[in-house]
Amino acid sequence: MSLITNLFHFVLYATSKYNIDESHGLSHSMNVLNFAHNIYINELPDFPFLKEQEKVIYTSAILHDMCDKKYMNENEGIYEIEEFLQEKLDPIEIEMTKAIISTMSYSTVKKNGYPLLGTYQVAYHIVREADLLSAYDFDRCMIYHMQKNKHSNFEESFENANELFEKRVLKHIDDHMIGTKYGIRQSLLLHNEAKQRIRTWRKIVYK
Repeated sequence: MSLITNLFHFVLYATSKYNIDESHGLSHSMNVLNFAHNIYINELPDFPFLKEQEKVIYTSAILHDMCDKKYMNENEGIYEIEEFLQEKLDPIEIEMTKAIISTMSYSTVKKNGYPLLGTYQVAYHIVREADLLSAYDFDRCMIYHMQKNKHSNFEESFENANELFEKRVLKHIDDHMIGTKYGIRQSLLLHNEAKQRIRTWRKIVYK
């Protein structure tokens, strides 16, 4: 069984155990992996050493939300990930995966800044930016609110998501949260797509 297959099986296990909804589940992991792969391929010519860190990049991209404090005790989640990765990655790869996924969230970066991860610094930003690119999915934001607030109406979920996008997501570029060449290009496209999606939802919600 391939490493990626094992990783996605772990996502299925963790989402079931911790009731992680679809906004942070399998499809999100797949999307972040796709973005991480594209950034990685674009960065590889400038940073050829990334080839040796490919497993860490892919593993971190897939598992990054399987220790999310919104759903579980973060330390418990990281411990389970560490145990799962035994025999699958080298010790340094496991340590770097843990370091990336425990420091890459938007709120953690805003609070503590970027960690210093030495030769894995570029890998860290690849995974972090991949997660930020996936955040441009406006529907995903509404889904999270609906899952966490079972009795709220759809209008509330729309307004909650719209507020989050105005305060955070649509400011990723201006806040210099994305710096890779691919990330900047893609974020500009996703930014415009998100604004169009918001306009369409507003017409539906308030018609």
